[in-house]
Parts: sequence; C-alpha cells; structure tokens
Amino acid sequence: MNIGEAARVSGVSTKMIRYYEQIALIRPADRTDGNYRNFSERDVTDLKFIRRARSLGFSTETIADLLTLWCDNRRPRADIEAIVAGHVSELRLRISELQGMVDTLLALADRQGEEGRD
Repeated sequence: MNIGEAARVSGVSTKMIRYYEQIALIRPADRTDGNYRNFSERDVTDLKFIRRARSLGFSTETIADLLTLWCDNRRPRADIEAIVAGHVSELRLRISELQGMVDTLLALADRQGEEGRD
C-alpha cells in the first residue's frame, strides 16, 4: 500500500512515517518502479505499534528497542524477559499513578457537587 493508505490504516501521518523512516525507527519501505513507497502489512503493524507506544509516552529509543526485540529471534530469552519485565514494571507504575489521578479528580468532583448543594 502507498504511504497515504499506510497513514490512514495505521493512524500515523505521512509526515511522521517519513520521519520514522529517516531516523531508522522503521525500515525503509520497498519502492515501486515509479519510486513510490510500498508498505507491507508488517510495516503497518509496526506503525500501529509505534503510534500506540508514543501515545503512552514511550520514548523513540524505547520504541526502537521494543521493535528490535520483536524482530530479533536470536537474542537470548533471558535478555528479552529482563527488558520486558522492566517495561511492564514501568507501565504498572504509570497505571497506578493514573488511577490515583482518577480517584483525586472524582473526589474533587464529589466535593464540588456537595458544596453546590449547600
């Protein structure tokens, strides 16, 4: 699929796709005879992963590491498990912090509601 279709399907803008290609976060897309980018389903899957990871606040470096883990079948399992455990731990901490903020906001709304009834 061309870059416009890849952008539409993945939710990543064409500008960002070109940027990710430039910084080698994604592999360079295959090219047609007319020199247009031609993205595979795998490329689009990677772009969706990148979009989701960016929306969760992962750095470009962390995303690159995770994509490398995904593609590297030769890396020792223990290395993969250690890296993944670190990221899972970080996500669990962030989930806890987000839940704390939800609780705080709900308490604030309840308090404001009670004051409005006085």
